[in-house]
Amino acid sequence: MGELVSFEPDEEFDAPGRLTAQTAGTGERSLLEELQDLVLSTTDMQEFLNELAVLSARSVSGHEETVLCGITLLRRRRAATVAYNSETAKSMDELQYAFKEGPCLTAAKEQRTIVVEDFASESRWPEYSEAVSGYGLRSILSAPFTIGAGAHAAMNLYSYRPSSFRSEEVAFAESYARQASKGLQLALRMAHYSEEADNRSRAMESRTHIDVAVGIVMAQNRCSQDEAFAILQRASNARNVKLRVIAAEIAQRVSGALPATHFDG
Repeated sequence: MGELVSFEPDEEFDAPGRLTAQTAGTGERSLLEELQDLVLSTTDMQEFLNELAVLSARSVSGHEETVLCGITLLRRRRAATVAYNSETAKSMDELQYAFKEGPCLTAAKEQRTIVVEDFASESRWPEYSEAVSGYGLRSILSAPFTIGAGAHAAMNLYSYRPSSFRSEEVAFAESYARQASKGLQLALRMAHYSEEADNRSRAMESRTHIDVAVGIVMAQNRCSQDEAFAILQRASNARNVKLRVIAAEIAQRVSGALPATHFDG
């Protein structure tokens, strides 16, 4: 999985079902171990994010109630819910993207924690709050992840109870987000490297197909390499199909012993 991520423990918190003064050492170690195991056991970014959403909801809510979790990622001027533990959480996040404003977008962009005590009386995002209230949700806690330049993210925790997130829950969520940020950074970095490798692989494959197709056209038309490439380009333009697709079709016909099309330019 590449370099190991070391999570540094933050301060202790006293909240039911969470880190307490009496169990801080054991609790912190347990949380850190879960995060490290998550990084080491998942094979790609999507799997990591899905598991992170489940772990986030469970860790912050304890065993008191069901908390819905969505993870918002802002990258290349686009917002998306990249992971969630329920379809409702995803829908609530996506409502914000439709309105182009809301607590999780603010938390991610401004890198600060946002708490809505009760959507029924929330005035900062009135349209979004009214829409969310229609689903029976009453409060939200959005804590930002720190993932570096070029991207922003936030953990969004929804509750059906008003004033569900007390100061202890907020403090724990902020600590949790700081610790989980390191794993998220690694997952995004791995996804970037994987995407680059896939792009290089596709480029090499396309180049191979084009080279093979140029050779075939040269043999068929008894022409030079430049002339054969020009013939392929004209065929690409005439059919409004990418050159690599034309080349792949020619290579497939020959390798599959299918009748080869004679390109006469």
